[in-house]
Amino acid sequence: MVRGIAAAVVAAVLLVLTGCLTPLTSQQVLTPVPVPASPVVGVYEPGAPASWSGIANFTGRTGVKPRIVVYYSSWNEPFAASFAQTARSHDAYVLVQLEPNNVSLSSIASGGSDGYLRSFAGAVVAFAHPVILSFGHEMNGTWYSWGDGHVPPSTFVAAWRHVVEVFRDSGAANVTWLWTVNSIEGASSALSQWWPGSAWVTWVGMSGYFYQSSDTFGSVFGSTIADIRGFSSAPLIVAETAVGTTANRESQIDGLFAGVQANGLPAVVWFDVAQSAGLYHQDWRLEDDSSALAAFSAAVAKHIGAGAHA
Repeated sequence: MVRGIAAAVVAAVLLVLTGCLTPLTSQQVLTPVPVPASPVVGVYEPGAPASWSGIANFTGRTGVKPRIVVYYSSWNEPFAASFAQTARSHDAYVLVQLEPNNVSLSSIASGGSDGYLRSFAGAVVAFAHPVILSFGHEMNGTWYSWGDGHVPPSTFVAAWRHVVEVFRDSGAANVTWLWTVNSIEGASSALSQWWPGSAWVTWVGMSGYFYQSSDTFGSVFGSTIADIRGFSSAPLIVAETAVGTTANRESQIDGLFAGVQANGLPAVVWFDVAQSAGLYHQDWRLEDDSSALAAFSAAVAKHIGAGAHA
């Protein structure tokens, strides 16, 4: 009888203190990536997500601490939780480019990949920290199987919405959904036909490169920004960019960051990869060019701020 009374007293105290009789837990509330108050720098390095060494080298050589780190994930590959955790330990957010290769978008839209998506979403939920996800990037270009000329825009939109819906049903409230298009200077200008709708997108991203010495921030991104602002007011970032081995590479690097600052864009991601296959696949890597490396560090300090440096 005494034990029963004591239990009742304890329950009453719990009710007063907590408002319920369920045990207190330390479960973390899942939240997406906050929009940066000032621009941040991101990077993609070959070898990610298997290795952090490229990112460490980039940080050491440029003196710039990336706050966003990118990796490209083929369809049916699991979420790279270890890489995401390493990114978090370096005060960076992971940006995953989900690439729907070797799968049809209509199949995704009809639920054919739900098992994979639920597994991926479950791993993101278990990670419990903000993650940026992009699905089928640069869909307005013709070079990917999920893009223009390969699938109707309506099919892409249906697949995008279904992917987001599966993640939401799985409780992945820590995902920032990044809809990434290619600059309309190098792809279709009819961006709105690929737009899933504001209820399905958190941020908007742009890919665009400085291929020639005449390229400027305005010529690469200006028309794309104007087009996007015609149908979306979502935070807009440069999700993939670099300046090629042009005659005035250093001044173009400065112009890139000046443009990010002038347009109030919250992030810019550098594609730090050495390629050698013509105009559209140049050596974008900063570490191979001491002058470009110095220009990059100076431009970040000038236009982004000292807080971006390691």
